[in-house]
Amino acid sequence: MSAANVHKLSESTREKLKPAIEKLEEFLNEYSLNALASEQGQDTLPFYKGFLADLRHLLVFSEVSYEKLGVVLRRANFDVDSAEKALYSTYHQCVNSFFYPKNECYSEDGRYAYTGQEAIRFRQTPVKPVRDIILEVTRTFEELRDDLAYYESDYLTQRRMNQRHA
Repeated sequence: MSAANVHKLSESTREKLKPAIEKLEEFLNEYSLNALASEQGQDTLPFYKGFLADLRHLLVFSEVSYEKLGVVLRRANFDVDSAEKALYSTYHQCVNSFFYPKNECYSEDGRYAYTGQEAIRFRQTPVKPVRDIILEVTRTFEELRDDLAYYESDYLTQRRMNQRHA
């Protein structure tokens, strides 16, 4: 990928992460485990505990990627290799953490992805704020997944080929 394209992708990725980080942080600062589970009873505690843990991980991964991309973009000489490593990390940490959360409180149902309906399905019916936060950031992570698809596998293949020829 050309340096100009990598630079542009680094900028757009960083710009997309910022509002998602703000929304996740605001949600996590506002809602506690007890506040979320209180409406539906104590039997929902494990669900919300897992959900909040996954959201905290997603927030941290997103903040780290945001900072890495910022460092790369602020350098006097743009380092394509560092930028690609940061983009690769963003895909594998942020995008994968969103679409494949460890506690599996929600998942993406691909059958709905192209119908205009919400593709996110929750394991249990969540309270409205939980549903809302996921739906608010879904589009961002869908866009990041589309933008960074190259870094899912092609990037590593290219690096391995370059190492063999070096």
